[in-house]
Amino acid sequence: MNVGIVSYGAYVPRYRILPEEIGEVWGVDGKAIGRNLHIHQKSVPNPDEDTVTISTEAARNMLARVPFVNPKDIGAIYVGSESHPYAVKPTSTIVAEAIGATPAMMAADLEFACKAGTAAMQICIGMVSSGMIRYGIAIGADTSHGAPGDALEYSASAGGAAYLIGSEKVIANINDTLSFTTDTPDFWRREGQPYPKHGGRFTGEPAYFRHIVSAAKMMMDAVNTGPDDYEYAIFHQPNGKFPVKVATQLGFTQEQIEVGLLTPNIGNTYSGAVPLGLSAILDVAKAGDRIFVTSYGSGAGSDAFDITVTNEIKSYRRENALTMNTILENLVYINYATYAKYKGKIVMQE
Repeated sequence: MNVGIVSYGAYVPRYRILPEEIGEVWGVDGKAIGRNLHIHQKSVPNPDEDTVTISTEAARNMLARVPFVNPKDIGAIYVGSESHPYAVKPTSTIVAEAIGATPAMMAADLEFACKAGTAAMQICIGMVSSGMIRYGIAIGADTSHGAPGDALEYSASAGGAAYLIGSEKVIANINDTLSFTTDTPDFWRREGQPYPKHGGRFTGEPAYFRHIVSAAKMMMDAVNTGPDDYEYAIFHQPNGKFPVKVATQLGFTQEQIEVGLLTPNIGNTYSGAVPLGLSAILDVAKAGDRIFVTSYGSGAGSDAFDITVTNEIKSYRRENALTMNTILENLVYINYATYAKYKGKIVMQE
């Protein structure tokens, strides 16, 4: 059974804020911070946008490209995020209802920092492969938060992507997937706290770089490949600097990662980062192209995937939904006061 991606869809809010706009409020050189992070701007959700609405929009775009798929044939939906709007009330059931997939299905919300979306993909792959379900939906989406004045405020953004996993009319075979996981306390948010905290000395090594490098090498060993065997690669992108550095360490080129490297223009979408980067690659990929994927989630773990685009991509209806290039057009830039209002950092008293 060839199990893989049958369809995909993406969504990123149109609002943007510049690093210098954030820095001006705190009396620092925001533009210099943006340059250091390789982030030119970041996305900001509308006041009425959250992980539910972003996930729903991405799922609708995904289904628009496969009109032959009956939502009632979707047997499971998993939404990975660290910003679910409810502590007790699943995001996944709301999205399932909105796209007409209920009620005979499994649904659950996942959390594993920024790799919850790729973990959802792995679950769907296993369920389709076992014959438990015909189709499964895996979504990675976030409206991530950074405390006022914290370094995360320059990168934490919003967006997400949805993937339909199945074994019929597969546009990209998932040849193999594996994970590398440890207990590394680089980033956390306790229940009830509005903003996360991060252990600075753990952030690069032994967190991000150790896990991505380990998972990536394990994957290439498992499928007997090297960087030269891939047309494209996508690595988790908390900023624009880390994925470039880790790609170089592993032997990948700038040309292989540039299509999926979205963080400089949208910020860190957390659970949406790798799914969105992969969607940008699938927007332009051709039959036979091979794609290497490695996500990262703080706490900590990495999921790696070896993917090959199939001939089904030739008849796939990409034009039925917005591509990443179109999504990133017609932007609206806002100031810090509007940003703070939209993000709920300031509220009007009754």
